[in-house]
Amino acid sequence: MTYYPLFHNSKQLHVLIVGGGRVALRRAKALLQAGATCDLIALEVQIELAELVHKHGGRVIQQAFHADWLSDQYQLILALTNDINVNAHIAEQAKRQGLMVNVANDASVGNVAFGSTVDRQPLTIAINNGGASPVLSRLLRQQLEQFVPKHYGQLSALVGKYRDAVKQALPKESDRVGFWEGVLQGAVAEALFSGQHNVAEDLLKKALQQADKHTSNGEVYLLGAGPGDPDLLTLRAFRLLQQADVVLHDALVSDQIMALVPDSAERIYVGKRRANHSVPQGGINQLLVDHAKLGKRVARLKGGDPFIFGRGGEEIETLATSGVPFQVVPGITAASGCSAYAGIPLTHRDYAQSVRFVTGQLRDGSIALDWQALAVEHQTLVFYMGLKGLPIICQELIKHGMDPNMPAALVEKGTTQDQRVIVSDLCNIPEVMTKQTVMSPSLFIVGRVVDLHDKLAWFDSERDG
Repeated sequence: MTYYPLFHNSKQLHVLIVGGGRVALRRAKALLQAGATCDLIALEVQIELAELVHKHGGRVIQQAFHADWLSDQYQLILALTNDINVNAHIAEQAKRQGLMVNVANDASVGNVAFGSTVDRQPLTIAINNGGASPVLSRLLRQQLEQFVPKHYGQLSALVGKYRDAVKQALPKESDRVGFWEGVLQGAVAEALFSGQHNVAEDLLKKALQQADKHTSNGEVYLLGAGPGDPDLLTLRAFRLLQQADVVLHDALVSDQIMALVPDSAERIYVGKRRANHSVPQGGINQLLVDHAKLGKRVARLKGGDPFIFGRGGEEIETLATSGVPFQVVPGITAASGCSAYAGIPLTHRDYAQSVRFVTGQLRDGSIALDWQALAVEHQTLVFYMGLKGLPIICQELIKHGMDPNMPAALVEKGTTQDQRVIVSDLCNIPEVMTKQTVMSPSLFIVGRVVDLHDKLAWFDSERDG
């Protein structure tokens, strides 16, 4: 480690900036925003930079740098001129006097390096690679900006407010660690992330009152896992999955998504395949309740979106009746994800002005649908769980007036590296499906938009027809 990370109280920092250009302006903005005091010396100074320094009570001196300007009133020197020799001279003089100095475009000449920061005041995350690649630091910062919610700063402030009270209530360090882990990964944090600051503080006070009883409340996270590609998992679903004690997952959750489950979490498979339900729906509902009432954080991981043919409504009905707290995180449903990866837009001004999501199998196993309403032009039909009943679906649509040559597609294992798209028409696709041995999970799409597949496909590893 060449550069050891330290955080300086910037309100006590007096900085001398040497240079009046674009880099100096960027540095001055960051330091002044953090509460530092800045003076500036340069032969030529951008107007915006001079006004900024003056506005915050600093001095602007338009003259060439001289070593006499270095004194113990400054804790940090920034050598930001366009002349590398001048910058090196400034750095040499500053280090000789034991001052911190940063040099533009060459951190190794100085003894201080600036990094990219993620500001969640009072929480700050800094990234630095010794000046080797500012672009890499910026890209990492952008990723962290997405994975660290804005409300983490408020959470940090709330925790700091009650730190002494918790220390007094729980003198033993191991007890405090357990308490704070529950706060930072439980209902308090989730309430704050949802914008309910008062609720979060009330929950923290309640937890503090019960701290010596070592009780914890469970919760269920109903998470949409999307159609398969792990990059399509939402950030919120990923964050909640990381703090789960128990994960109940179904058959449609891809191996790549399951690889994101923490090793410490208990995994319970509750998948359903055709005529083979490993755990009946009532049993799944009860498992969620039982584990949550043991004080565990339970992630119910469901393929696609839990509220689109995912029985999520049935599960949270049971949770609500049982008094178990829960939250729902939507996922990208198969119709949206698989059609996009297959290059089949669900709507198009020239071909389809509406789209209908249809289940290919009702609760009693039948396929009794409103065929007359489905068999119309300028509409895209997307059938979930329609593989077994596909011949009947095609037959009924044709019987009720749909063009037998209507384009149709089967998307097998959509959005994954094993994706396969089979394109045919309503009359012939049952036979094609049999010859191609299509497996679940598969999505059946019917409509003129399917004709766009050959032109718009961007992800297919193989295309059959």
